[in-house]
Amino acid sequence: MARWFGTHSFFLVALAGGVFLRWTAVLGYPGVLWFTGDSYFYLGRALRPHPSPSKTLGYSFLLNLMEPLHSLTAVAVVQHLMGLAVAVMIYLLLRRAGLPGWAATLVTLPVLYDAYQIELEHLLMSEALFTFLIAAGVTLLLWRTRTGPTWWLALPAGLLLGYAVLVRSAGAPLIPVILVCLLLRRRGWRAGVAFGAAAAVPIVSYMAWFHSVQGSYGLTNSDGLYLWGRTAVFADCAKIRPPMHEDGLCLTPELKKEGYAPGHLIWRGEAPPRVIFESTVTPEANKVLRDFAIRAMLAQPGDYLRTVADGVGKAFSPDRFPYPTAATEALYHFPADPQVFPGGKSWGGGDSALLDAMTYGRTSTPSRVVQPHAGKMIDYQRDRYLPGPVLGVIFAVGAAGTLLAPRLRRTVLLAWATAVTLLVFPIASADFDYRYVLPATPFACLAAGLFLAALGGAVSRWWGSRGARRRDSDPATAP
Repeated sequence: MARWFGTHSFFLVALAGGVFLRWTAVLGYPGVLWFTGDSYFYLGRALRPHPSPSKTLGYSFLLNLMEPLHSLTAVAVVQHLMGLAVAVMIYLLLRRAGLPGWAATLVTLPVLYDAYQIELEHLLMSEALFTFLIAAGVTLLLWRTRTGPTWWLALPAGLLLGYAVLVRSAGAPLIPVILVCLLLRRRGWRAGVAFGAAAAVPIVSYMAWFHSVQGSYGLTNSDGLYLWGRTAVFADCAKIRPPMHEDGLCLTPELKKEGYAPGHLIWRGEAPPRVIFESTVTPEANKVLRDFAIRAMLAQPGDYLRTVADGVGKAFSPDRFPYPTAATEALYHFPADPQVFPGGKSWGGGDSALLDAMTYGRTSTPSRVVQPHAGKMIDYQRDRYLPGPVLGVIFAVGAAGTLLAPRLRRTVLLAWATAVTLLVFPIASADFDYRYVLPATPFACLAAGLFLAALGGAVSRWWGSRGARRRDSDPATAP
């Protein structure tokens, strides 16, 4: 036992620090933190499960499962444990790949100590569960780091990744991306088939449930609205030449001059989709909005790529922007005061968001701030986070590993492709949001760490072979 603790002492100390920070957050903010709109929606659907045309309900299923505990604090604790588990999985994978304990620990520090990561885990939001499910699936796929996964490891990995898509539909591109990575391996078709078939089970089941209520097969009817917002900021109807029934979806010069971010524009009452359609999440409206967005991308590919590149640039920037709005970005900071719930409004079919929170947590105060613990987390968050340029370097190291990592190239590729997909797809299909960057970070760190492990192994083999040649050439040691 003493030898085991000695082997992993660096990581155990770092893990203890991560536990301490999260426990401080729990003490400072009993219950959870609330993200305006989304948190109310997830909780309302947990109390009244019903397929929604706007969001998938994988996260609400977890909240529904935990509802008998009647504790919002329990939800926060479970999400913090998920965050810690992601760091543990990264560490174990890197040690299996041959990285020394101190180096593997260093790679996990952004997951354990980033203040925004800890705050996101404390929010009643889907990202903690989403990241944990993907990390668990990727861990199974990479557990046999050199030979690749067997079909019986790929099977549960597929189920986990398939369910992750139900938690956040932005995870859908991961299924084909990972499937391609598996098929690139020698004799990887068995693992690929097992992974793809297993991933389809939760997704197809949800689509059947969605059809039984909404009348169409899908996960949501909202992807068209998000795509419209992504393209509306640059769309020029003179270049697109849309059909007559789509012509009104181009922004007026006055609205375009306002400069709204896509993630904010889609919620504005004066936005064309909300003026034209009675509901933007019907199958018909969704089809029209998606068609308009695709026409804009094809007619103006340069403008589309520039908007996506601008979003990716924000993720790697040394500055933190009040984007998509200052109010939204402020929700990613530990608050100094209890949060105020909107009166008389519900996002999940109940009487009000406040009543849902009180009912679920059996509490009259679902938002509390306790000093001095809250103040410690506020102070900690001022400068204890992963800077954008450092994140860019981590992504660059992982990218180098996909080309240069000896013996582990395909392993690095799967981790790095996961990180890139999680970062780029939400930006390309909706908008940049700091909440979308954090789930990509652990996998970028994993890819970089795997590359370092591969380099370390190559150097060790080279040094060992060099020493062997010296011994063979030395007359005193030659046989």
